[in-house]
Amino acid sequence: MRVKSLLFACFLALSMCGGAQTTVSIAPDAASKEDVKRLFDVMASREQMSQMMKQLFAQMRSLNREQIKKRRPEVTEAELARMDRESEDLIKNFPLDEMLSDMIPVYQRHFTKSEIDALTAFYSSPTGQKFLHEMPAVTAETMRAVYPRLQTEVDAVLKRAEEKPDSPQK
Repeated sequence: MRVKSLLFACFLALSMCGGAQTTVSIAPDAASKEDVKRLFDVMASREQMSQMMKQLFAQMRSLNREQIKKRRPEVTEAELARMDRESEDLIKNFPLDEMLSDMIPVYQRHFTKSEIDALTAFYSSPTGQKFLHEMPAVTAETMRAVYPRLQTEVDAVLKRAEEKPDSPQK
């Protein structure tokens, strides 16, 4: 079950990242760290990430509990509570500030100063603020809508992996 959860989490993380990443050096007209930090502040990035992580883990915990109970009816409430505590510890200790710092050079590689300024202006606007306000609910509803399909795909991959005998690769 842990492998399945890990596989699902990896798939989810990759899908949220948008696929392949291209390495691009920071352009001379790139935004400064302060420009990107200002954008993150306007977007309430830390709070958005925190809220999204909490929602994601809450949904995964709930759905994983259901799956565990189906596959292991003998699982005890104590075991489930221990898994819940582990999830809560992970969320509580998640390095959001460090992640935001790691994201700054990525934004600098992909956006010019004028683009960061335009994004900051948009997210400072009423429409931008509404977008930011609604995104956690949109994300939560999207996860509920796509989770069954993702779960089916993960189950199929795991089933195929279990059916294939281990053989040396040539």
